[in-house]
Amino acid sequence: MKISVIGAGAMGGATVEGLLKSDFFIPSEITVADPVQDTRDHFADKGVNVTPDNAIAAANADIVMVVVKPWLVEKVLKGIKDTLDYSRQILILTAAGIKSDEVIEWMEKDGQEMMPFFLVIPNIAIAFKASMTFIVPIGATPKQTKTICDIFDELGETHITEERLLGAGTALASSGIGYAMRYIRASSEGGVEMGFKASDAVKIVLQTFKGAVRLLQTTGEHPEAAIDKVTTPGGITIRGLNEMENAGFTAAVIRGLKAGLI
Repeated sequence: MKISVIGAGAMGGATVEGLLKSDFFIPSEITVADPVQDTRDHFADKGVNVTPDNAIAAANADIVMVVVKPWLVEKVLKGIKDTLDYSRQILILTAAGIKSDEVIEWMEKDGQEMMPFFLVIPNIAIAFKASMTFIVPIGATPKQTKTICDIFDELGETHITEERLLGAGTALASSGIGYAMRYIRASSEGGVEMGFKASDAVKIVLQTFKGAVRLLQTTGEHPEAAIDKVTTPGGITIRGLNEMENAGFTAAVIRGLKAGLI
């Protein structure tokens, strides 16, 4: 099976890095199309096929993945549709805010039945096989859906969802990774203010964050149940949590997530 990734910027490049670490593809089965020479050189050095021509990339793949900015999607899709074989290939589209109806309209070709496609939103941790990826199948068979899920399960975890929830998924997990990093930064700065060296503070906070995630994933506990285990009556943890809530911590997080809805 061959896959082509059109657009190797921050997200597309991270996706290719993840694919190279997966067991699904060997480098020679991956093609990257990108206009930037340095980007092409970077992946060529890893054994990936590279080209500046989107149509060439699209013609030589079983799965064509378009990972470009939303305002470029229509141009890119219309530029490759005559090359695509709707009866054989699968299309993956990674771009925030793009609707399936728009894709179907842009891809109309001489009355042919639209090829199966997937709206897919990962996050940049996909480069390290740690993405939370949302998948919306459009016109795909269960077998095709399983193939796409299997690929992205190799790159983290997947969640098949309805198209109406894709914006919420983007806010929660794609933008959400940025929100998590902001918490890590804030905690690290607090650690410096309390006397730790900056590098030590970051290391401490990262391990603490990792421990919290591992605990919840392993036990399946609700976060509040786990919090109860570390908040002794009259203790320092509950005082710290209450100060954060007095400053609007939970409300600020929810407001931030909702502000990021597309």
